[in-house]
Amino acid sequence: MKEKTRAEIARIAETVERLAKPGMKPKDLVVAVRKEHPHATKREVARAAFYAVILASEQDSNRMTELHHIAVDTRNSDDDTSLDVH
Repeated sequence: MKEKTRAEIARIAETVERLAKPGMKPKDLVVAVRKEHPHATKREVARAAFYAVILASEQDSNRMTELHHIAVDTRNSDDDTSLDVH
């Protein structure tokens, strides 16, 4: 699959920032994000989550910490292929 552009990752990051909740499981985040970005891979969602951390660090350190935990968990989760919801 073609790598997403920075602008596409930024749009996914905005979605991640809006949808991510403390304690959210990586699979739930990926499923939620894919409802708005159906072709996003788990790797792209994880990359966007880290981008969301960077954006949040400029505004809210508590939100940055929450997003960082979610980003790490998503990146490290094993499941990618069974998340297809489209």
